[in-house]
Amino acid sequence: MKIMVETSAHHVHVTRETLDVLYGKGHQLTNKKDLSQPGQFACTEKVTVVGPRGEMTMSILGPERPDDQVEVSLTDARKLGIAAPIRESGDVAGTPGCILRGPEGEVEIAQGVIAAQRHVHLDPKTAEEFGLKDKEIVSVKVGEGTGRATVFGDVVIRVSPKYAPAMHIDTDESNAAGLGGTVDGEIIK
Repeated sequence: MKIMVETSAHHVHVTRETLDVLYGKGHQLTNKKDLSQPGQFACTEKVTVVGPRGEMTMSILGPERPDDQVEVSLTDARKLGIAAPIRESGDVAGTPGCILRGPEGEVEIAQGVIAAQRHVHLDPKTAEEFGLKDKEIVSVKVGEGTGRATVFGDVVIRVSPKYAPAMHIDTDESNAAGLGGTVDGEIIK
């Protein structure tokens, strides 16, 4: 079961209300580049994420979301001084917060900083072909021929008609396996 593996760098998802504060009332996100997941895009807009020990500039990903969320690698979290838990994207309840600073203002979010659990997006047809179910945990082998071949465990399968087949890992995980750009991985049940 081959799957495209992409590295997801740190980024921010914002609500309409947060975007209004950071960039001004009614500001619309500007699509810089479409991403592999349908309807998702990297924006030209950036924000400064401020933690107790440091700050980092990160791109906003669109479209707007129902909750603010900051996705970082564990290395990024250490630089910021935030103990980011490993969570599925969207599961922000009880997570640490931070300050988001934009050109027009700043917002202190009470929660939302996570290190995203490595995951595979699948549409229902592909999930059925692979014999996989939503929330199933698998392993994925990557990095053949890099000198750093790695098997990632604890990979959650996420199934939705809104998804296109792709695995997402963060920059720490990508660097550990010596990956450059988008590569193929093999799902191991």
